[in-house]
Amino acid sequence: MPGVSYGDISLDRMVRAVEKVRERLVRATAALNAANVPYAVAGGNAVAAWVSRVDEAAVRNTRDVDILIRREDLPAVTRAMESAGFVHRHAAGIEMFLDGDGGKARDAVHILFADEKVREEYATAAPDVAESESSNEIRVLSLEALVRMKLTSYRRKDQMHLIDMIDIGLLDETWPGRFLPELGERLQFLLDHPED
Repeated sequence: MPGVSYGDISLDRMVRAVEKVRERLVRATAALNAANVPYAVAGGNAVAAWVSRVDEAAVRNTRDVDILIRREDLPAVTRAMESAGFVHRHAAGIEMFLDGDGGKARDAVHILFADEKVREEYATAAPDVAESESSNEIRVLSLEALVRMKLTSYRRKDQMHLIDMIDIGLLDETWPGRFLPELGERLQFLLDHPED
């Protein structure tokens, strides 16, 4: 590709890229837990948490951290995240926390708001943080809430996450009826055509 400078192939850099996302997730959730702020991990990390419960080998890497909060908790979230070294930014209508002063939007912690549509054209709003499950370390969206979000946004990566969940048996023919018809039809299509 013209104009792109390539570094050496490095297994260490590959591993470090994955570790950075995990470290960011751990720092963010630890800060929110310590501040007793309600939240739920969403996006690719939530998918990884659910997939790993069935088959660790089927887990995909993700490049960022998505956290669902209630809008009224944003000030408390900001204090908690800043205490952990994150820097709050609002850009293009998106709330995010950069990983330090030199952090990039690409690898930030992105905030989603509970009970609000991520995009106006979406069929459903994001779930509430109460639709989640907790371990000793982290709170993650419930499987049904996560699938509803993935069916709502339905980008290529969302479709791949759904197919991963179908492949390991987390989702089956009993699931489409749980959602609005538009979302149920999307899931049924993926169940019927996982290779398309």
